[in-house]
Amino acid sequence: MTGADELPRLREAIAEVDRALLELLRRRMDLASQVGEIKAAAGAPVVVRDVEDRVLTRARQHAELCEVSPEGMEAIFQAILQGSVERQHRIGVERRRARGERVLIVGGAGAMGAWLRHFLELVGHTVAVVDPALGRLPPAAGGFSAMAEIGNLDVYAAIFVAVPLDRTPAVLRELVARRPPGVVIEIASIKSHLDEVFEEAAAAGVHIAALHPMFGPGKSPYEPLTFVHACRESPEAERARLEPLLRHPYTQLVTVPFAHHDRLMGWLLGLAHLSGMLFGAALTRSGLDPRELAECASTTFTRQSATALSVLAEDPDLYLDIQHLNPHRQEVYAALEAALAELVELVGNRDRERFRDTLAAARRALPRAD
Repeated sequence: MTGADELPRLREAIAEVDRALLELLRRRMDLASQVGEIKAAAGAPVVVRDVEDRVLTRARQHAELCEVSPEGMEAIFQAILQGSVERQHRIGVERRRARGERVLIVGGAGAMGAWLRHFLELVGHTVAVVDPALGRLPPAAGGFSAMAEIGNLDVYAAIFVAVPLDRTPAVLRELVARRPPGVVIEIASIKSHLDEVFEEAAAAGVHIAALHPMFGPGKSPYEPLTFVHACRESPEAERARLEPLLRHPYTQLVTVPFAHHDRLMGWLLGLAHLSGMLFGAALTRSGLDPRELAECASTTFTRQSATALSVLAEDPDLYLDIQHLNPHRQEVYAALEAALAELVELVGNRDRERFRDTLAAARRALPRAD
């Protein structure tokens, strides 16, 4: 029998093993569901890092037996763990809903507004949305096309504002004029242009919290979710309003001073976005065919291209506003220009010592995963 003749038999054998694996995974998820029931009844956290670490350690230790890399085996079990967390978390949705709040999302039909709605419902809240796009749809419970359609804002424990950056001040002012008793939570990427609105809200006795999800609408709610909280008043008081609304296994709430937020974002968003845009914009001047670049690409070029494409695929208007509205952008641009000039000079002079020192300093400036 030739090797080609063996292929169908081997593929069928693999399919049999796959079916067995899928049945085992179903049983594992059923067990995870039972664990989730116990945790939900006890109010225990879904994610237990020590347990996850033990599972991943076992996976890495068995990698050699399967003749695969420890990283590959860990990735397989990381995906299984994520599925287990999803199953456990869903078990507790009804119990969480009993403790949840009624919340409203202004801009709830947009990409980030839709993500927020899904996330908040997973947390256990009852969510209503207001968005002009809903005016083109048949009426539905919990859906409004304009703020004027909502008679009473007192029923909402929180109102999230997920509208474009340039519209955020006007929407906040409209809410402040109606003096809702619940906390208003805006999620703009840049905060400085909202400073006057925050002052007006404080004078009117309206609580506004400045929150910034450090991810886009494609983010899975079963991965680490970092929210930056730009604090204007008491960190304890503001976090006490936010934490019950965002309680979720993967949520990390990081508090920074409000005045520091935009400078931080100038580097975290402004520089990162600008680097991707520059990479693509420079390539347009190369005259090279993208197909040839793809065929010959190095690992570094492929990774850089993927990062640049993730930036260039986003809404250009949003990315222009993130750059333009940040009052600290010139600091970032000046640093970028100075760094480029220095590297051009060092390469031109073939100054090995200073070049090594510059790259060493650059490595120290980059955050490292634990």
